[in-house]
Amino acid sequence: MSTTIGDAAGVIWNYLDQNGPSSVNKVTNETGINRNDVQRAIGWLCKEDKLIIEMIGRAETLSLK
Repeated sequence: MSTTIGDAAGVIWNYLDQNGPSSVNKVTNETGINRNDVQRAIGWLCKEDKLIIEMIGRAETLSLK
């Protein structure tokens, strides 16, 4: 399981690096990673202090530090 989460975290990091700040829904839809793994990967990246999470309107937006 941790390999899957780590792989998802890498995909999300690369996606944000290439595309800039994005909503969780956009990241989920465009990476093809299932929502549960996206949420776990977000936790992984937060633990490593690599993400900024902001509420913009009603959307939770992710960006790299």
